[in-house]
Amino acid sequence: MSIRILITDDDPNIRLLLRRLLEKQQDWNVCAEASNGIEAIEGVEQFAPDIVVMDLAMPVMNGLQAAPEIMKAHPQLPMLLISVQEVSKQLAWEARNAGYRGAVTKSGGDEVLKGIEALLRHDMFFYSDHGSSQAS
Repeated sequence: MSIRILITDDDPNIRLLLRRLLEKQQDWNVCAEASNGIEAIEGVEQFAPDIVVMDLAMPVMNGLQAAPEIMKAHPQLPMLLISVQEVSKQLAWEARNAGYRGAVTKSGGDEVLKGIEALLRHDMFFYSDHGSSQAS
């Protein structure tokens, strides 16, 4: 059975790169894309993904604003925050409070893959540029 993934990022090039990366994994399928938090909320309702990968900084509604809305309706849905900035302790804390089970920088695809794999195992995964992941 394939894992259905919703990708949310305001940059269409990043969405394309993420789609290519994720769909190289056996049984992973990008079921939908969104360019902001409002579209992500709508996409979760419309496409029922197994996991959401969402950017932090987006226009209209950012990733930290959209996550609590998704969590209200779908508290078990794992979400991974991706960001161009380092995942600091502060950002990890904010992400957890918003409902994310993981956060990674999007500078390297390996962190995104590791984050999704951890969330699929029902683990938390917060990755910093310093090479440390804090699982909890």
